[in-house]
Amino acid sequence: MSGLSSRILAVLALTTAFTVASGKTLYAQPLDTLLANADVAAGEKISHRCAMCHTFDKGDANKIGPNLWNIVGSFRAHVSGFNYSDALKSMNHEKWTYDALNLFIANPHKFAPGDKMPFAGIANEKERADLIAWMRTLSDNPAPLPAAK
Repeated sequence: MSGLSSRILAVLALTTAFTVASGKTLYAQPLDTLLANADVAAGEKISHRCAMCHTFDKGDANKIGPNLWNIVGSFRAHVSGFNYSDALKSMNHEKWTYDALNLFIANPHKFAPGDKMPFAGIANEKERADLIAWMRTLSDNPAPLPAAK
């Protein structure tokens, strides 16, 4: 099985495990709907939780965590000179899609077992969507939002 196939299966297993363990889905609304209705200004406020470890502006130095400029749509573990965990290094051929960011921000340690980020995640789906919508703006050429179904 290819690395990509095994990662897709892992994401599906994570989503299924979350659903079974909690009795609810990861988000009550489809992510594309949440993103279409996201509040970018609220997402910027939520990002203050991340600012202790991450920088956001183009060209900023890494902190404890990597700079997050242009994160949406980029390859994982892509920031030159940053010492990523083996868990994220093993995913460096995959991109940070909206779904992947949503799963990672919900629970980084379930998404990437062995990751060293000291962050438990954001359980609230609206807050995650707001944050991801704001993170999308951290680019000279923001990735298009997924089409609402």
